[in-house]
Amino acid sequence: MDQIEIKDLEVYAYHGVFPEEKEKGQPFYVTAILHTDLRPAGTADDLTLSTHYGEAALTLKSAMESQSLDLIEAAAEHCAREILLKYPLIHSVDLKVSKPHAPIPVPFGDVSVTIHRGWRQVFLGLGSNMGDSEQILRGGVQALTADPMIRVRKVSDWIVTKPYGGVEQDDFLNGAAEIETLYTPEELLRKLHGIEADYGRERKIHWGPRTLDMDILLFENVIMDTENLTIPHRDMCNRDFVLRPMAQIAPYQRHPGNGHTMEELLQRLLIKQ
Repeated sequence: MDQIEIKDLEVYAYHGVFPEEKEKGQPFYVTAILHTDLRPAGTADDLTLSTHYGEAALTLKSAMESQSLDLIEAAAEHCAREILLKYPLIHSVDLKVSKPHAPIPVPFGDVSVTIHRGWRQVFLGLGSNMGDSEQILRGGVQALTADPMIRVRKVSDWIVTKPYGGVEQDDFLNGAAEIETLYTPEELLRKLHGIEADYGRERKIHWGPRTLDMDILLFENVIMDTENLTIPHRDMCNRDFVLRPMAQIAPYQRHPGNGHTMEELLQRLLIKQ
C-alpha cells in the first residue's frame, strides 16, 4: 500500500522501569509509517480522502504523553492502537519508538523497538440451537460490533441446518460473518469465548447443543495448529452449514490450505452428498 511517514517525532515522556525515569522523564523519538491508499486523495487533491498527518502526529504525541509506562514496547503498542482506532483509512502501521537516553551503562547510539500492527481479515462461523437462536445470533454480532478492536464487515443470512456429529438435538441456526480485527488469533479466540459465556454457553458435550457457538474459520492466510486453536477450522470443508453462508458472503475467498474457493468447496461437498 501507499505510505505516510512521520519521522523522528520528538516527545518528552516518562516511560521507564526506574523511579528516576518516571520522575524526571526524557526525550523519545517516534517514527510511524502509515499504510493506506493515497490514490483517491492524490487524484482529487482532497484532504478529506486522506489521513491528516499533522493530526496523526499530534495523536502520537498525546499517546506517548498520556501515561507513564515501564516499557517502550508498551508505548509502541499504545501508539499503534491509537492510530489504527482513530483513523479508519489506515490499514496498518509500522511504528518505531527510540529511547536515546536510556540508562544503559555502556556507550551506545540509540535503543528502539519497532512493531507492525494492522487490521486482519477474519471469517467466523456462528451457530445456535437453544433459546431464541436468531436473537442470540444477532446479539453475538452486536457484541462483536461493540468492540473497538473489531469491525464487522458482512453477515450472512441465517440458515436452518441439521445437527452435525451424531448428537441427538434440535436443528441449528447457522451463519457466517466477515470481520476485521486488531486481535491476534489467540486474543480473538478469548474474545469469542467471552461472548459465548455471556450467552450461557457450556462446553459439556462435544458437538452438543449450545446457546451460541462462534468459531474462527479463516484468519487471513494463517495456517496454525495449537492445543487450543486450529486455523483454518479443521472440519470446515465438510460442513455445508459453514460453506453455504461462506459462499454467500465470500464466494471467491480461498482456503489457504487447499487453494479452493468457498464456492468450489461447497459444490464439491454437494456432489459428495
